[in-house]
Amino acid sequence: MSAKIIDGKAIANELRGKVAIEAKLLAEKLGRMPGLAVVFVGDNPASEVYVRNKARSTVDLGMASFEHKLPATTSESELLELVLTLSADLKIDGILVQLPLPAQIDPARILNAISPVKDVDGFTPLNAGKLASGMPGLVPCTPLGCVMLAKSVHPSLAGFEAVVVGRSNIVGKPLAQLLLAENATVTIAHSKTKELAAVCRRADLLCVAIGKPELVRGDWIKPGATVIDTGINRLAGAGGKQRVVGDVAFEEAVKIAGAISPVPGGVGPMTVACLLANTLRAAAMRAGLPPPQL
Repeated sequence: MSAKIIDGKAIANELRGKVAIEAKLLAEKLGRMPGLAVVFVGDNPASEVYVRNKARSTVDLGMASFEHKLPATTSESELLELVLTLSADLKIDGILVQLPLPAQIDPARILNAISPVKDVDGFTPLNAGKLASGMPGLVPCTPLGCVMLAKSVHPSLAGFEAVVVGRSNIVGKPLAQLLLAENATVTIAHSKTKELAAVCRRADLLCVAIGKPELVRGDWIKPGATVIDTGINRLAGAGGKQRVVGDVAFEEAVKIAGAISPVPGGVGPMTVACLLANTLRAAAMRAGLPPPQL
């Protein structure tokens, strides 16, 4: 048995195509392009590449990109002032502050300062509360991408036994809420879960977001289950080059699962595509228009 490989790049490209069409239509109604502001503090090379790709994708899809690159010495008050300025800027519909931030800055204080209507990462308490309450709002991009990948294999997740490994506010908790909204039966597992392998083995849908390279082994997976791997772990490879692996031991899992998202090429492309979709939704909602159906 060999699992179906869930092509995150292809699914993300399909979503990006829809966003491009809707962005053009919305720009005609607004008299301007929807705008996304990305704030990057410091000199983390991986984050810098990620920010650059986001900016390029924003422009490619017919939206305006506003980049703010700040030195690592930026104070919390300076960053807070910028975020408040962007929140008040009428040209900007979405604000993303790239994490991690330097040690002198409290990320919670910065994220909480973002206007909830521009919170395209879905991290503010208001949007987190709306998600938990089943109310419409802006949803975190990676969890949203995970659900879309799962639904590319199973259009309905109703009745599925879903296990989410990881309880972060960024992925694990919001992903569990989204799966509940899809009428799955959801278990959240984490580092303190007893008999973690046995819990994972129950899952029809296993979503792993724990940040430990290849933690989930092939024999942790129920035969035929769908596996969504959000992990991005960089390990030393041959010749001193880095290799990227997920939180799931892919070569083992692919022999057991029914479908699996690869790393790279699975959840990663979906995160960026969902960010752009959220920017479009935010622009429509700010203008009092119904959000586009993507």
